Amino acid sequence: MKKFVNTLEKIQMTVGVLFLCIFVFVIVLQIITRHLGISIIWTEEVANYSFIWAIFMGAAVMINRREHFNFDFIVQKLTGAKKAGLSIFNDLVLIVFNFVIFLLGMQVVTEFWNYRWATLPEMKMGYVWIAIPIMALTMIVYSISHLIDHVRAVKAKEVIE
Repeated sequence: MKKFVNTLEKIQMTVGVLFLCIFVFVIVLQIITRHLGISIIWTEEVANYSFIWAIFMGAAVMINRREHFNFDFIVQKLTGAKKAGLSIFNDLVLIVFNFVIFLLGMQVVTEFWNYRWATLPEMKMGYVWIAIPIMALTMIVYSISHLIDHVRAVKAKEVIE
C-alpha cells in the first residue's frame, strides 16, 4: 500500500505543479499582453481553473503528509494509546468527510459536465470540476493508509508520529 500511496502522491504533485506552472505562465502572459495593449480574453479563465486544480491536488498531498488536518495542540499533549486513538479518530473523520465530498463532487461533475467555458467554448466545465472527486478520492486513499498504520501501531503497542 505504501508504494501505491507514494506513487499516487508523486503523480498528484506532478499534476499540481504542472497546473501551478500553467497558472503562473498565463498570469505573466496576461500582464505582458495588457502592458502591450493586447487583450487575450481566455487568460483569466485558464488562470482560475488551473489554480483550482493546483490547490485541490496540493490539498490532497497535504493530507498524505499529515500537514493539512490535525489537532496538533492536543496531539502534542497526548502519549501512547490516547495519541494513537486521536489519530485513528482523525483518520475516520477525514474518510467520512471526504466520502461526502466525493459524492457531492460527482454530482457537480455530472450536472455541469457539458457546460462550456465562456472564453473557450471547446472546453467543458466537467474537466475543471472533476478535480473535486479526484481530490476527495485520493484523500480517502491517503487517510485509509494512515488508518492502517495507526491500527497496526496500536496492535503492536507502539505509537507512530
